Amino acid sequence: MNTVAQSTDLDPVTVTASRSAERTNETGSSISVVDGKYFRQLPVHSIDDLMKYIPGIEVQQRGPAGSQADVVLRGGTFQQVLVLLDGVKINDPVTGHFSSYLPIAPYEIDRIEILRGPAAAIYGSEAVGGVIHIISKNFQKFNPYKSTKGSVAASAGEYGFWNTELGVHHTGKKINIAGGLLSNNADGQLLRGNHRGFFHNNTASLSASASLSTNWRLNFRSALDNRDFAAQNFYTPFASDTATERVKSWWNQLQLKRSDSVKSDEVSFAYKQTSDHYVYNSKSVPNDNRSHFIFFQYTHTGRLYKNVKLNYGIMADDRLIRSNDRGDHATVHGAAFGALRIAVGQLHVNPSLRVDMDENYGMELLPQLNLAYRFKKINFRANAGRAIRAADFTERYNNYGKKLVTGGSIGNPQLEAERSWSYEAGADLLLKQFKFSLTYFIRDQHNLIDYVATPYAQMPRKDNLLPTGIYALAKNISRVQTNGLEMMLAWQYRFSARHDLLLNAGASFIHSASSEPTPSFYIISHARTMLQGNLIYQYKNLQLSLSGIYKQRAGQAASGINASISRDYFIVNAKVQYRFFNCLSAFVSGNNLGNKMYSDLLGSRLPGSWTSVGLRFDFGSPRHGLSFP
Repeated sequence: MNTVAQSTDLDPVTVTASRSAERTNETGSSISVVDGKYFRQLPVHSIDDLMKYIPGIEVQQRGPAGSQADVVLRGGTFQQVLVLLDGVKINDPVTGHFSSYLPIAPYEIDRIEILRGPAAAIYGSEAVGGVIHIISKNFQKFNPYKSTKGSVAASAGEYGFWNTELGVHHTGKKINIAGGLLSNNADGQLLRGNHRGFFHNNTASLSASASLSTNWRLNFRSALDNRDFAAQNFYTPFASDTATERVKSWWNQLQLKRSDSVKSDEVSFAYKQTSDHYVYNSKSVPNDNRSHFIFFQYTHTGRLYKNVKLNYGIMADDRLIRSNDRGDHATVHGAAFGALRIAVGQLHVNPSLRVDMDENYGMELLPQLNLAYRFKKINFRANAGRAIRAADFTERYNNYGKKLVTGGSIGNPQLEAERSWSYEAGADLLLKQFKFSLTYFIRDQHNLIDYVATPYAQMPRKDNLLPTGIYALAKNISRVQTNGLEMMLAWQYRFSARHDLLLNAGASFIHSASSEPTPSFYIISHARTMLQGNLIYQYKNLQLSLSGIYKQRAGQAASGINASISRDYFIVNAKVQYRFFNCLSAFVSGNNLGNKMYSDLLGSRLPGSWTSVGLRFDFGSPRHGLSFP
């Protein structure tokens, strides 16, 4: 059975804040690092399930086990979070609703780094509220020692649930290979109109890392992701909505890296192809969207002087869509960026600047300054940065290609890019087995893009609309200001060599004020108060884990489908595991133990209480140790 490591690092090395390895207390940002094996230890079945219980991340799920979830950081919209896989952006050009469709099997994940706050100067568009960075085992580090490790697991439960997970990681002198599969399937709970909330969500990925010489390495990844699920009232509050949706994506990533003890150079190419087939009901014409995303990036990291590091690079991407609903469009985007890391004793000064170029808004300068100062056991940090984001293809052209639209969300080609300044200050108390963090932040946004209920008479384009229709128009909101306070703690207690307790918890308090007289949809949907936590208790071969979340937000109602958003909810999940013979584990998971009827987004009802049981077989040399997220 895994045991807690002798010394858990509460100040780990991260690459997310600056693209170069540095301790979290040197970055000037609020960063959490989640170990990849956490996925197997908590009562979760998909990566968005895992993120839902990580403090400071709000996951607004429409369906369970990876069907669809919007990731929100610090009260923004779901399009304001940048998602990276080994340093490369994976946000889909069609819609931010696909941002949680991660093209990697959980077994391949080395760690997930969460940066809360602005990072546009380093990473560009979408890094408004923060960054979710998934780092894989093969891309992270090359292991020249021969070994083969793996894991196979299967579980079954209520609602016809069936889960399969498998993964393998082989290392050797010249090549490392890793691969895995995650499959979640269920008939689903009963929904309105006797429809079932079924889902068939599958991700398969394969990566390889080849050592070309002492300093040169070539990394490659390819992944297929297929999600087929019931999408009833995922996007509309209408009784005629009995939608189903199927999203397929193919991801390919190539990275050439040269590194030594002084500097490193990295060239990355990526190609993503996505198809989205959405059927509103049996009488409607399906929406078919196909997109292509091509990405190139070069980065250099080196040392100018003893205490000064330099990071710079260029990037370019091309986004294209072919759609019977949104039409055919393409957008080119590029940037040049640079950052300094200056250390003066315990003071770290990190200025960054990006020159961002996009067909939608021209050329923009995105500056940022991060400061960190260590005084004994307390680390003080502060930062300020500017961000920009252009509308995606859905925000611009949704429902433009249909002959008649009786209601729903309408795109707006005249949208301007949203711009924002973010400021934060915080401190971390770092003890041997305890960490407490406190952060206050302000984000001042102009021309924020969100959907607002709009009468037919005020619609800028009426060609395919009805005077009696109920519509939400994608609009620029002149100003939205968001203030928030975050508190987080991590604590580990070791009773003995095989007796451990691990706690990770946090609280977020967020308030947004908008200039729009009619509240916009996603801004009013974010949580005002969130309490989240994970606890793992282990005694010899027995392990108990708990995950919980309390969320308080604005109440909403849709009488036409008898749906509502409660002002708050509290959910607890549990998992009990027992390991036999050091390679075989049996486990029982209970989700939503209180059988709470709840929704994150209006109309999308999430499952009540459900239980599953399963077995896991680990082969090779198992990894030992729990770790803090």
